[in-house]
Amino acid sequence: MRPQPTLTVLGIETSCDETAAAVVRAGARGPAAVLSSVVASQIAAHAPFGGVVPEIAARAHVEIIDQVIAQAMRQAELGFGDLDGIAATAGPGLVGGVMVGLSAGKAIALARGLPLIAVNHLEGHAVSARLGGEVDYPFLLLLVSGGHCQLLDVAGVGRCRRLGSTIDDAAGEAFDKIAKTMGLPYPGGPALEALAEGGDPSRFNLPRALLGREGCDFSFSGLKTAAARMAQGVADPVERRDLAAAVQAAIARQLAERTERALAVYLHAHGGGDRRLVVAGGVAANGEVRRALTEVAEAAGFGFSAPPLAYCTDNGAMIALAGAERLAAGMIDGLDAVARPRWPLDEAAALAHPTHNPGRKGAKA
Repeated sequence: MRPQPTLTVLGIETSCDETAAAVVRAGARGPAAVLSSVVASQIAAHAPFGGVVPEIAARAHVEIIDQVIAQAMRQAELGFGDLDGIAATAGPGLVGGVMVGLSAGKAIALARGLPLIAVNHLEGHAVSARLGGEVDYPFLLLLVSGGHCQLLDVAGVGRCRRLGSTIDDAAGEAFDKIAKTMGLPYPGGPALEALAEGGDPSRFNLPRALLGREGCDFSFSGLKTAAARMAQGVADPVERRDLAAAVQAAIARQLAERTERALAVYLHAHGGGDRRLVVAGGVAANGEVRRALTEVAEAAGFGFSAPPLAYCTDNGAMIALAGAERLAAGMIDGLDAVARPRWPLDEAAALAHPTHNPGRKGAKA
């Protein structure tokens, strides 16, 4: 096998409400070096609506994308001539925003004669733990964020096998929507975690989903509905704190239980060798979730890895790293690469065993 070259890649991420760009240098040995990482948040623009408004997000990306890319290049102290490739998120996500970042990436690639790598946003999260240290393939991934909740056997870029997925809401979506019903500010997940500190999670009895169902799928819709109804009758500050703690514990428990099942499936497939659980996505920043998953991993004899907190939420560094790994493998894209609102990592599993009925845009992630 030829040694992997050291590659310097600009990554652009605009799939939701962060406009992000980063420059990453990755080689055959050692963790990738993040030379710069710039994230422009849109929280203030969306806060009055209690959630992300796609049209507002797309317009905000258009207004600031050039500045964010320029700042990332300045921080890295590089020119475009120093780059080996341009990586841009091509989906899944809010397609208006995806189009902005992908178009910017295409323009730079065309103008500078550089290869373009159209990156799956989920694959960016899959490799994000490799930004903080040496995490070798293969590993079991729990991808848990506001829009996605999946368990994947990750053998490398372009080689992911889905073991489980949510059949309704994602865990991050449940956090945010329950927080909204409790009158907490946007973004709701971190606000609910802060409120839950010191609370008694046993005070409220919340439903447990899919107890009689085999496999590694998730469901948070029933929990979300039950917690929203309870929140309507809770005004006492201590009770609100306890309800927040109960919600957080219920989400962490389901994530841990389903991950425990997936660990057994992963062991059956791989046998011996390195055993590692990687948790990525915005919800990976939640302390209670990390604690529950760390316990499950240790009990099964698995190591536990998560990205540095700065790379749990959407960022350009994870897109740049995924792009560098794809570029090293010769996996590049043409300038006709399309923006995709839906793009499963394991397309075969999504088509053969869809968790949602596919629409005209294709199977959901």
